[in-house]
Amino acid sequence: MNVLILGSGGREHAMAWKISQSELLDNLFIAPGNAGTKNVGINLDLNPTNFDDLKAAIIKHQIELVVVGPEDPLVKGVSDFLLNDEALNVLVVGPEKYAAQLEGSKEFAKEFMFRHNIPTAAYKSFTKNNLEEGYDFLETLKPPYVLKADGLAAGKGVLILNDIEEAKTELKEMLANEKFGDASSKVVIEEFLDGIELSCFVLTDGTSYVNLPNAKDYKRIGEGDVGLNTGGMGAVSPVPFANEEFMAKIEERVIKPTINGLKKDNIPYVGFIFIGLIKVNGEPKVIEYNCRMGDPETEVVIPRLKSDFLDLLIAAGKKELHTKTVEFINESACTVMLVSGGYPEDYKKGKEIIGAEKVTDSIVFHAGTIIKNNKVVTNGGRVIAVTSYGANFKEALKQSYKSINGICFEGMNFRKDIGFDL
Repeated sequence: MNVLILGSGGREHAMAWKISQSELLDNLFIAPGNAGTKNVGINLDLNPTNFDDLKAAIIKHQIELVVVGPEDPLVKGVSDFLLNDEALNVLVVGPEKYAAQLEGSKEFAKEFMFRHNIPTAAYKSFTKNNLEEGYDFLETLKPPYVLKADGLAAGKGVLILNDIEEAKTELKEMLANEKFGDASSKVVIEEFLDGIELSCFVLTDGTSYVNLPNAKDYKRIGEGDVGLNTGGMGAVSPVPFANEEFMAKIEERVIKPTINGLKKDNIPYVGFIFIGLIKVNGEPKVIEYNCRMGDPETEVVIPRLKSDFLDLLIAAGKKELHTKTVEFINESACTVMLVSGGYPEDYKKGKEIIGAEKVTDSIVFHAGTIIKNNKVVTNGGRVIAVTSYGANFKEALKQSYKSINGICFEGMNFRKDIGFDL
């Protein structure tokens, strides 16, 4: 089978790495890919949201399965475009535009959760037309105050504030002054949940589903979870505190009602559901849904899959997932993200990366890299994820940090405390 993965990050490199090992694969293409994906497939210089170019590439390379990595093309309707064009006749793993609102609209997701009795924080949503009501609602809550831009804001649209006056000021900035552009034309205010977070991942064909390994990522730039939010500085799988009893609660109270809710609401859904959860007093509550795999969580989830990943993806696309079971390896996997100096604020690209190709005891997944003048250079804020296996998360992390010693680029930064709270 000829397969095309859309995307250019660490998530897509991890998927490509695993798919390339399948006996079912003929040719693997990644669009646009990065300096790492070219080692496991063929990169195509193509923007995943340019649907006309995408169609031409699918026809030219006789693509039979398209796997959509990032959220942006999904929210813009790439799956609808591919599925509704009879000339293409491709399987697509990635939900259609309406279903992708689970991630694309916080309000849509909240309404879905309340409709299907899925445990989550209390909330209300506001626009600039009822800003005063937003102020009043904030007065009913205890700090900290959680403000979420309704739309996609590249991981930056969530504010957690301790001061009510600051919360009111930021609410006005988001709604009236368009702090996050169209993404914050509507803002969801919700109660703060105090607990420890983790993520679960499901692959579904809309009727059946399989669970993938769980994971926990670390979003803040600074050690001890301080500083600005990032796209993710590292991840651990499995999550040590998620024992069988707790995972059974997630299955019964969150995963099954989510899949059944999609069916009840007649929302066709083929693809991944990333469920961001928080454990509050021993009980799971949903923070958010994403309509794709997480990054850097994919870099620890996929390496723990013993099953043929491509076989699972084909089954999802054909709506035959009920015929499949999933096996994981027992070892832990941990990843540490190497980022550009200055990230998540201003940073420079084009810095040569030395030593990544010489790492042998870890898996190096490229995230923001490109080849320029026959050299691998930085091309993003998050540059490389270094993933290792171990008998437990501490052993795995030890190996990742050891491997990082052999990699360098100007301004390279990483957190030395991944897993500190476990």
